[in-house]
Amino acid sequence: MTEGLRNDHRGAGRLIDTFDGVLADLDGVVYAGPHAIEGATDALERLAGEGKSLAYVTNNASRSSEQVAAHLRDLGAPATADQVFGSAQAGAELLAGQVPAGSTVLVVGSDTLADAVRAQGLSVVGSAEDRPDAVIQGFAPTIGWKDLAEAAYAVAAGATWVATNTDLSIPQERGIAPGNGTLVAAVAAATGKSPSIAGKPGAALFETAARHSGVDRALVVGDRLDTDILGGNRAGMATALVLTGVDTVRTALAADVAERPDYLIGSLADLYEEYPAITADDGSYACGAAVARVTGSTVSISGREDDVDSWRAACAAWWAAHPDATPGAAPEVAFATAG
Repeated sequence: MTEGLRNDHRGAGRLIDTFDGVLADLDGVVYAGPHAIEGATDALERLAGEGKSLAYVTNNASRSSEQVAAHLRDLGAPATADQVFGSAQAGAELLAGQVPAGSTVLVVGSDTLADAVRAQGLSVVGSAEDRPDAVIQGFAPTIGWKDLAEAAYAVAAGATWVATNTDLSIPQERGIAPGNGTLVAAVAAATGKSPSIAGKPGAALFETAARHSGVDRALVVGDRLDTDILGGNRAGMATALVLTGVDTVRTALAADVAERPDYLIGSLADLYEEYPAITADDGSYACGAAVARVTGSTVSISGREDDVDSWRAACAAWWAAHPDATPGAAPEVAFATAG
């Protein structure tokens, strides 16, 4: 893992120059709802000219790789189907490794997920009354109570259970909406059981994307600590939290040890900016013009609240004070200079 917010970071030059490819999440990174995030497509388009590889790693299991790529192209982003790595395929492959060939599967999710299951030599059924050998659960906006009830009946009866992902929320144009993890949690609450999970925050999706893209030094860019950053960290890759989606500077500061990113960037455009050094001096951590220090449960920051450098310094200070265990409560934050 590269040096970043966790350590003394003295690298000069643009952030992108450290890596030979980017593994980018979609929701909250490239787009929110039907619209591209400002500047995101230009930043992605620029990667090829920089000689960098690009792959999209998404927990979305409701659309095929070609459908995702077509949507990205419509938004102005560079994309082909072989650049898209989703959790439907990963979920189907995981399930196929747990049940015999030809097993029956209740699919709670999209047609894309059902097709991925069939491609593994498994048979799709439509109800718990069919006594399925397995249940696979992925997100689709049409899923309702009856679908979750069928899944619960089958799981309670002993069916093998796989979830494509457990994202609790999805950023949409109108705000944050429930994700597949919320729906999986409903079935878990009804049955007292837990599924195997195929997508992020597991490492497999990232490892597969990097391998197929020929990337040796990958930078994982995501907007979620509990999926993108945790998964990238588990894969031993450098991670950058982008502040255009679910997680914020404050949730990053209080992040679990395993979910702490190496880099904190405002948007994808920051890939082409010099990432400032973070230096330590007698318990104070400096980034740009900002300086942070930890006293007890408080992080004191000299800097502007709306400056990402202030939060980079704050994260470095708080994480250095708590390198191995996450405190039970988020720190208090005090700004010496009004933002």
